[in-house]
Amino acid sequence: MPDPTLVEQLRADLMQARKDRDKLRTTTLTTFLAEIKNKEIDQGGPVSDEDVRGLLVTAIKRRREAAEQMRAGNRAELAEKEEQEGGMLQAYLPPALGEDEVRGFIAEAIAGGAKDVGGVMKAVMPRAKGRFDGKELNRLVREALAG
Repeated sequence: MPDPTLVEQLRADLMQARKDRDKLRTTTLTTFLAEIKNKEIDQGGPVSDEDVRGLLVTAIKRRREAAEQMRAGNRAELAEKEEQEGGMLQAYLPPALGEDEVRGFIAEAIAGGAKDVGGVMKAVMPRAKGRFDGKELNRLVREALAG
């Protein structure tokens, strides 16, 4: 039997969370599956695992930003909840890349003829998307081009 798609895995995990009466996990997965459903409606068909990974990256980033705002507003308990949700969703992404690996991708892109930030980003992003922070990537690219 082939590996389940990300959507199938999310649905299976949702069913398990409901059986376990894990309220936070159930709410997080239900909300995220609704986002996937909206994406399917928008594009008029089923989503690919790549689409789901893109949605995961966005959802995690949104939760990270919300947690920062909660902390700034002295609402530590709400910030913690956002961080827990982000952590749950992070588990569905491939393992994060290390800075050294990303520097290697950047060097390859520059050796391959990319001369400016946009060109290098375009070459590296498909390999790093969802596995390395975009702002950090941009910083590393600028460092590599300057040095």
